[in-house]
Amino acid sequence: MSASVLFDAPGPKTRRRYAILGVVGGLVVAAILALVIWKLADKDQFASYKWKPFAEWGTWKNYILPGLRGTLIAAALAIVISSVLGAVLAILRMWEVPKTKGLGAVGIRAVRWIVTAWVELTRAIPVLLMMLFIFGLLAANGHGGGSGPLIATVAGLAFYNSSVICEVIRSGVDQLPSGQREAGSSIGLSAGQTTRIILLPQAITAMLPSLISQVIVVLKDTALGYNVLYGELLYKSKPATSLNGNIFAMLIVLAAIYILINYGLSKLATWVEHRMQARGRKVQEPDAVEGAVATPGEG
Repeated sequence: MSASVLFDAPGPKTRRRYAILGVVGGLVVAAILALVIWKLADKDQFASYKWKPFAEWGTWKNYILPGLRGTLIAAALAIVISSVLGAVLAILRMWEVPKTKGLGAVGIRAVRWIVTAWVELTRAIPVLLMMLFIFGLLAANGHGGGSGPLIATVAGLAFYNSSVICEVIRSGVDQLPSGQREAGSSIGLSAGQTTRIILLPQAITAMLPSLISQVIVVLKDTALGYNVLYGELLYKSKPATSLNGNIFAMLIVLAAIYILINYGLSKLATWVEHRMQARGRKVQEPDAVEGAVATPGEG
């Protein structure tokens, strides 16, 4: 019988108690779900005429597909900008301050302080608030229409997610063995060159599954563009709900679209992680073989 390091394995009474609590919790959830379905059915939300528009090409052509296109455009722009900006912020935040006192060291400290303040600030402010603030600035200067909503949506997403990506990359660099820095110094690279050439590529590779998972966050948060009048999936589909009076059915369909896209992205992250683990095992196997061959010769 094995026990966890953190706590003892549950005994028969505890397992029985957990089973009872699980059954009771399941019954409560089922009852709530049944009540919700009954209320929706009582309001004719499952009536066939409310779902019929989704069998017509016009609904998809005029409302859903243009909205999906807007969502994907905003997500793609935000992901590219966030990735580049996040990498730059990570490099600047990890910029090593020279031990010698001088104007250069003061300048580097100032840059690191500004970058740190920017990262912490943009991570603390809600994405929606940043979108509204940027859209308000654009509207005040006569750019509220046209590409204004797209700029506000992408900028809000890029500011927040670039800070998150910066911290993900910085965490990946911190987890690398200290010998990586020593190896860079031994071949004559400066601290900045060691970070850019040796540490950063390894950190990005190691944190790639986390970075791909952040793409899911970006894609979901494009829905916040609804509040700044950007033509994403929710905003473009709104006229169809007013025309057909089927807002619940439309929300279900849109939720299904988001789930399918995000599920595909999550599977991509899992696949990348497994490929990286397999690659790591392949790299380690030759070393293990060499050690096994070298051991008999040592005697």
